[in-house]
Amino acid sequence: MIRLEHLGIAVKDLKTSNELFKKLLGKPHYKIEEVESEHVKTSFFQIGESKIELLEATSPDSAIAKYLEKNREGIHHVAFEVDDIKVAMELASSLGFKVLNEEPKRGADNKLVCFLHPKTTNGVLVEFCQSIK
Repeated sequence: MIRLEHLGIAVKDLKTSNELFKKLLGKPHYKIEEVESEHVKTSFFQIGESKIELLEATSPDSAIAKYLEKNREGIHHVAFEVDDIKVAMELASSLGFKVLNEEPKRGADNKLVCFLHPKTTNGVLVEFCQSIK
């Protein structure tokens, strides 16, 4: 099974963006979490069965900071939940997609994550995620 898990949106200021999305969506975020290994602070909004994840850099060396240096605030990645992330990684690799990490990493919202290089996915950074049980 694969389903849309969330859209990741890079933002410069999480507090300001949380207020904006609260107004837009009519409800507050349900969680703020820092992922120290990725130098990012995240905020999640539940929208039906999917989520919006806001991402703010906590270090100028983070992927989000580098993204915002080159781009404006906006959609950073699309995440798909999979039943078995290692199987999804192997399948993606066998189909010619470049998997950016050799092993799944611990991400926000109690997930294991991996990413596919945008050069192999029509310019879209794709994340696979699996809930940690």
